[in-house]
Amino acid sequence: MNKFKDKSFKTITYVSSLFVIIFLFGIIASIFYEGLPIFQHVSLKDFLFNTAWHPTHDTPDFGIFSLIIGSLLVTLGALLIAIPLGLGSAIYISEIAAQNTREILKPLIELLAGIPSVIYGLFGMAFLSPFLIKTFKIPTGLNLFSASIILGIMVVPIISSLSEDALSSVPKNLREASLALGANKWETIIKVVVPASRSGIFNSIILGFGRAIGETMVVLMVAGGAAQIPKNIFQPIRPMPATVAAEMGETVIGSPHFHALFGISIILFIITFLTILITEFAIRRRKK
Repeated sequence: MNKFKDKSFKTITYVSSLFVIIFLFGIIASIFYEGLPIFQHVSLKDFLFNTAWHPTHDTPDFGIFSLIIGSLLVTLGALLIAIPLGLGSAIYISEIAAQNTREILKPLIELLAGIPSVIYGLFGMAFLSPFLIKTFKIPTGLNLFSASIILGIMVVPIISSLSEDALSSVPKNLREASLALGANKWETIIKVVVPASRSGIFNSIILGFGRAIGETMVVLMVAGGAAQIPKNIFQPIRPMPATVAAEMGETVIGSPHFHALFGISIILFIITFLTILITEFAIRRRKK
C-alpha cells in the first residue's frame, strides 16, 4: 500500500512538472511566433531605437525606445524608493526589533504584497495624484514620479522579506566576534552583518527589479500614458507593460500593430529572463 502511494505521488508530481514545462514553453513559443513577424515591417534597429510609437497612423511608426526608457526610469525610481525602505526595515526587523515587535512588523510588511495592484493604482489616482498637483503646482499628477512612488511601495515587501532572511542567516558567532573586538551594535550591523549577507540582499534587489519592470496595472493607471522620453520626473510616461495592456484589446489580430505588441512582450521576456539568470548565478555563487 505504501509503495502504491509513493508511486502515485511520484507520478502525479512528475506529470504536474511536465505540464508546467509544456505550458511554459507554449507561452514562450506563442510570444515569439506572434512577435517576430513585426520585423518584416520594421528593422530590429528601428524597433528598438526609434522613439516614435504611432502604430495606428497611415504610415505607422513602431519605435519602442521611449517605451523602454519609460520602463527603465520608472523601475529605477521605484528601486530608489524600495531599496532604502526595504533594506532598512529588514535590518530593523532582523537586528534591532524585539521578538514581539518582529512578529508584528514582518507580517504587516508582507501584507503589502497581498494587496491587488489595482488598489495601488486607485490610491495613486485618487489621493497621490491630487496631492502632487497641489504640492508641486504641476498640470497632472499622473507621471513618472507618482508611478515610481506607488511601484516602489509595491516592491518593498520583496526586498524587505528576502533581505531579512539573508540577514538572519548570518551566523551568530560573527556578531559576537565583532562585539568582542569592541565594535558597537551599529558598526557590527554595517561592517559585519550586511557585508556577510550582500549576495542575498543583491538577489532581493534583482527580484524587485524584475517585479517592478513587469508591473502592468499600476503604470497603466498612474504613469500618464504618454509615449515619450520625459524631460523631468513630473512628465507622463508609458512603460512597455502599460502599452501592451492599453492597446492589445483594440488591435486587429494579425496586423503589424498586433505583432508589434507581441514584439514588446519579447523584449520584456528577455529582460525578465536575464534578471532570473543573474539571480540564479548569484545564488549558486553564494552556495559555492
